[in-house]
Amino acid sequence: MALTRILVVVLAGGAGSRLELLTDGRAKPAVPYGGMYRLIDFPLSNCQRAGIADVWVLMQYSPGVLADHLANGRPWDLDRSTGGFMVLHPHQGDERGGWHQGTADGLWRQAPLIREFDPEALVVVSADAVYKLDYRDVVAEHLASGASVTMVTTRVKKAEASRYGVVQVDDDGAITDYAYKPDKPKSVLVTNEVFVFEPDRLLDLLDDLAEEVDEEDGLEDLGDHVLPRLVEAGEARDFRFTGYWRDLGTVQAYWESHMDLIKPKPPIDLDEPGWRIQTQGGRSGAAGVHSGADVDNSLLSPGCHIGGSVHDSVISPDVRVEKGATVRESVLLHGAIVRAGAVVVRSIIDHGVVVGADARVGGDGEIALVGCQTRLKAGQQVPAGGRYPEASEQE
Repeated sequence: MALTRILVVVLAGGAGSRLELLTDGRAKPAVPYGGMYRLIDFPLSNCQRAGIADVWVLMQYSPGVLADHLANGRPWDLDRSTGGFMVLHPHQGDERGGWHQGTADGLWRQAPLIREFDPEALVVVSADAVYKLDYRDVVAEHLASGASVTMVTTRVKKAEASRYGVVQVDDDGAITDYAYKPDKPKSVLVTNEVFVFEPDRLLDLLDDLAEEVDEEDGLEDLGDHVLPRLVEAGEARDFRFTGYWRDLGTVQAYWESHMDLIKPKPPIDLDEPGWRIQTQGGRSGAAGVHSGADVDNSLLSPGCHIGGSVHDSVISPDVRVEKGATVRESVLLHGAIVRAGAVVVRSIIDHGVVVGADARVGGDGEIALVGCQTRLKAGQQVPAGGRYPEASEQE
């Protein structure tokens, strides 16, 4: 069966409050990753890999950085004369206007545009995880099954399952039970926030639910009302994903995923021929490792200059580590500066931070985090697990 009209909607409006200082002033999908990238690059690169031309991005929280990065879809070959890339913003002027409160509510507010597009399959994905998946493979299996929704699932650690939608699946691939962020998960098989819907069934259900649910709470997330209803009706199928998938919803997960990148055999190849993760092009020159520098088991991005010691770390563009400074097991984002004599250990240093001479950030134990554009004074101390500033405005 020829696939003629696939629409991908990328849900990119979340605040990502569990990432703390990293999402002060930037949407979670705009958070940098792996030196050169941002989280939204992953679903968009997956669309490019699948040859899907029609991609809409639903934005809301702190859209400025994200909108600038998207560059009208050009890095992912989506800037077309017809179809292609579109950014959806909150709007006013009809009953669906206003800020959306959750993923299901966001789709309901954009339902008239989706109906007008009239896709054969509607792919709904989040923009806060690191993974590679050809969405067209999921669509093909979805259409062959006749299901109203196909949920892409993966297994996680038992301690993490309660953060997700937890499912149970029978031997034929039908999803028999779904629980959204349960206190006591019945399994470790969870949805990884990639769904393929039969469009009319979803949009009709959203309209029905909008009449049924409490007006104050609204439709909330897909996991609150939509997915349980489809599972109860026997209309949900499983698509099992066994590759690398990491939700970067917490500071700890963000740091751990970066440490995965510097393993001898990283579990995901961001520069794989034929499936490179694409991003907005930068203007930085080559990285510089200067006389006396000591660099081991690290990723260095263009424009960075290393004069000190860097071990087991991920260094973003235009970062400077001065002679006599030490960086270990850390993630340094764009433009950070570590002055001579400073020590940074098991830490995340955000965009534009200056770590003053002889300052110390982090240590053995929990990950330390220094927020965007902060200037640490000479000799200042941020202990293991510390946050500086101590509290963000959004908290």
